[in-house]
Amino acid sequence: MKVGIAGCNGRMGQLLVQEVEASESLSLSGGCDRDSDLSAEKLFEISDIVIDFSSPEASLHHAQLASQNKKALLIGTTGFSPEQIDQLKKFGEAAPILLSANTSLGVNLLVQLTKKVAGILGNDYAIEILESHHKHKIDAPSGTALALGKAAAEGRQIDFESHKSIDRNGARKADDIGFSVMRGGDVVGEHTVYFYGEGERLELTHRATDRKLFAKGAITTAKWLATQKPGFYTMDDFLKIF
Repeated sequence: MKVGIAGCNGRMGQLLVQEVEASESLSLSGGCDRDSDLSAEKLFEISDIVIDFSSPEASLHHAQLASQNKKALLIGTTGFSPEQIDQLKKFGEAAPILLSANTSLGVNLLVQLTKKVAGILGNDYAIEILESHHKHKIDAPSGTALALGKAAAEGRQIDFESHKSIDRNGARKADDIGFSVMRGGDVVGEHTVYFYGEGERLELTHRATDRKLFAKGAITTAKWLATQKPGFYTMDDFLKIF
């Protein structure tokens, strides 16, 4: 299977290139970035699937190309607006497109656990999410932290947008899903979901110690995605195979 990398010069892009080149079942068709000679249009022509870690604007263009070329696209980019996600879903009508804020198997299991625990514990437990990343990370809270918050809201059957609390001022509201962000050093990624009850506290934590795990997870997911019918997918769909 020929794999193309969009955003090939970024941290994740470089790791993905290494993982594809080390694979016996995959071949690297090429890579594109803002300053690369290979265009995104050409990359989709010569690839069976493209893995994209770029920017929301670039990823939307790549999704359009995936739709036009009927090629699978795995997007690991974060920072999309709800309107942009709707556009991605539209492009997914013509090609298999998967969007994931985090391609780690462990993180995605944490997302599922968060949803389940939030539903079981109910409103008697306050939910707070703490995330820590390296000093260069731009979006805050991270896409993974927001995915955890959305999972908690789904578990409680409440609207996430009206209950998320990112810039808290004053006392905590009963149904808040709070976020705290830390940036510094070279932290790959740490996420903890706290469930605060009376007399006890439950903590669900994932710590990433090597960025390669995201590249390996993306490769494994891409192999599955390349066999799927057109549609808009998430890591929940991928995890159903286990």
